[in-house]
Amino acid sequence: MSRIYTRSGDRGTTSLIGGTRVSKCDARVEAYGTVDELGAHVALLTDFVAENDLQEIVTMLDRIAVELMTVEAQLALSEEFNGTIGTISSEQVEWLEQQIDDMSADLPPFKGFTIPGGHRVISQCHVCRTVCRRAERRILTAAEQYDVDEIVIRYVNRLSDLFYTLSRHCGKRLGVEEKIWGK
Repeated sequence: MSRIYTRSGDRGTTSLIGGTRVSKCDARVEAYGTVDELGAHVALLTDFVAENDLQEIVTMLDRIAVELMTVEAQLALSEEFNGTIGTISSEQVEWLEQQIDDMSADLPPFKGFTIPGGHRVISQCHVCRTVCRRAERRILTAAEQYDVDEIVIRYVNRLSDLFYTLSRHCGKRLGVEEKIWGK
């Protein structure tokens, strides 16, 4: 049986893909760690959505979970890596935009900021949205120091928009009245 622990990180460093050891506080580690956190929240959202028989949303979230792992891998690449690894493409950004457009088609017009809550599916959509925005900020910080593919930034930015739209879409599907701030 292989062990999960290696002890190689006991002094505060970790390996990037390609073997370069960096501080666990490195901007790239912060970025892919936050995307990893987002992936865990997406998994919880998927479970909540499945409990409410919204299978087409489960399918969409399953795809997003895989794509987030690709984002993590892109952020964890060291300069020394000389292999091939999956990438995020403009087609994936366009797919997110199409999902947003499809969900928005039957929603009332945007009237103001939505207050999270009313159902745990809606609340978890907002948790995903806010963690996604934090991941975007961490990725932008990493991009100030390291080469980060611009498409990764676009993907994560669009993904947070998807989670907001998904919260509204799920609210309508679940019959939960949307709470608008300031009204």
